[in-house]
Amino acid sequence: MSVINELLRAEDNGKLSFGNYELDSKSKLSDFEYKGDMYKVKTFKEITKLERNGMFVYESVPGTAVNNFDETEDEMEFTVEGYGDAQVTVEAEDGAEYKVYIDNTNVGKMKANLGGKLVLSVELDPGKPVDVKVVKI
Repeated sequence: MSVINELLRAEDNGKLSFGNYELDSKSKLSDFEYKGDMYKVKTFKEITKLERNGMFVYESVPGTAVNNFDETEDEMEFTVEGYGDAQVTVEAEDGAEYKVYIDNTNVGKMKANLGGKLVLSVELDPGKPVDVKVVKI
């Protein structure tokens, strides 16, 4: 896995990949149409953020690269890579409970805040991608 040089792309498997944590200055790509929605990504070494139709989807501090991002009404999964540990925030249903899996290990239940966000701490080592899966209970 590696950074996404084009910042945001649709994969052949129907999933999205985005983010480039190697950039020293902020870069963005807007108006990326995918499955009838418009996506926007902002990314560099300090932050990566994805929006769909102007609404929050994903954010990491510091910046990350995300591959094979896929979501349904009750589940979200992706592979993330970065230079070091990251705080990852993803969209969720207000107040709903979720099971969180990191590299196929259940790390417990979490409750989304009233703003509809779920905040995860993900331990990252350079060059080692980590699988993340969030499942609504």
